[in-house]
Amino acid sequence: MALSKDKKAALVKKFAKNEKDTGSVEIQIALLTEQINALTLHLKNNHKDHSSHRGLMRLVGQRKSLLNYLEKSDRDSYIKLIKDLKLRK
Repeated sequence: MALSKDKKAALVKKFAKNEKDTGSVEIQIALLTEQINALTLHLKNNHKDHSSHRGLMRLVGQRKSLLNYLEKSDRDSYIKLIKDLKLRK
């Protein structure tokens, strides 16, 4: 479930620290969250798709690791990102 270029560019623009920022932790988490949401919708309709479920679990684990890193390194940015993405933590 790849993101469209427009949607990806909008997320990068929204969470970027400056205009040349394309790979900061905040952007990576936002992109992963969008992919997770898309896969979740896919799996609601296709509950027997086990390979997509495995991919979803992998993305969730990757996002969790990045969130833990961001929480340790920049707590204020972590709290702001959690609110913006409407994540539970």
